[in-house]
Amino acid sequence: MWKGAPTISFLKANELRDKMTLSERQLWSELEKNKLLGIKFRRQHPIGVYIVDFYAHKLKLIIELDGKYHQNKKQQILDDERTIFLEFNGLKVIRFKNEEILENMETVIQRIENEISSLIK
Repeated sequence: MWKGAPTISFLKANELRDKMTLSERQLWSELEKNKLLGIKFRRQHPIGVYIVDFYAHKLKLIIELDGKYHQNKKQQILDDERTIFLEFNGLKVIRFKNEEILENMETVIQRIENEISSLIK
């Protein structure tokens, strides 16, 4: 849990878990049950007023997946503000486009494992 997350964020997170996108479901199948270097990830996890796609509390690592709407200039500004907030609170954020998940999962997994390894040191 994240201190300060409003109740509405937890309700929304539950809803999002039920409506995961194809790319979120595919990445979750790789992350669940501590498959990546033994690290536990949570999905659709509230942090403050935000709900992040995947979160590894032990490493303070967030993985965000970006669909096409993230290419919109206004959404990019909101994403930047969100990342600034999360990083200000000591969290590491890495982002992938949905297409990367769907088309090149091996590379995505390698990048996540590299990030995990660098944070464990």
